[in-house]
Amino acid sequence: MTQLPQSTDRKMGLVIDLDTCVGCHACVISCKGWNTENYGAPLSDQDAYGADPSGTFLNRVHSYEVQPAESHAQLIHFPKSCLHCEDAPCVTVCPTGASYKRVEDGIVLVNESDCIGCGLCAWSCPYGARELDQAEGVMKKCTLCVDRIYNENLPEVDRVPSCVRTCPAGARHFGDLGDPNSDVSKLVAERDGMDLMPEMGTKPVNKYLPPRPKDTVEDQIDILAPLLAPVAEEPKGFISWLDKALDKLPGGSA
Repeated sequence: MTQLPQSTDRKMGLVIDLDTCVGCHACVISCKGWNTENYGAPLSDQDAYGADPSGTFLNRVHSYEVQPAESHAQLIHFPKSCLHCEDAPCVTVCPTGASYKRVEDGIVLVNESDCIGCGLCAWSCPYGARELDQAEGVMKKCTLCVDRIYNENLPEVDRVPSCVRTCPAGARHFGDLGDPNSDVSKLVAERDGMDLMPEMGTKPVNKYLPPRPKDTVEDQIDILAPLLAPVAEEPKGFISWLDKALDKLPGGSA
């Protein structure tokens, strides 16, 4: 069995904004591409173009319709991957020591050469964040792109997890959550960031920012009303000509 470190020098992790995520799955595709070509064994697919496709993913996006008590229903897109827990049960249950948590940055990894594919770590993870690759027979999980974030051959802007670099909505943030002065820690404090399933006692490093309350349709109309008011009583110039031309078309007004 693997022992967890008493503490880590840093707590590198993700902050995911559920208010901003649009469910486009760009992070999923980017993650699959990067981790198929780089760290560890490729992420395989089975019957990819057949009737019953399946495959290994380190990051998945789930969508849920939520009905708040006093407002309209909302569609919430919920990305999920390994949360790099401080008290990670997937590490302590591993019989070979393949699953471990790094002291220098707190990232939880799998040494695939030592993994026997027993699945104990996947069963112990309350988040369902590990997947057994059917082709390689080893356990796969989010690595926070550890082969990317420290790669000095990459431009500094690219030294973040692939999912963070790719997200078109800016819903994913990366940094040291053990540093209260880091951008991610400040974001969590400002937006009341949450742990996923804190009752499990795993102390996840990754945090989620809750969706903000949505305005009602009536509020939106009130805000836009001055902008929607007509500027002129009668159209002039090109608009006047276009209006007359359209009137002459079949079906136009008399």
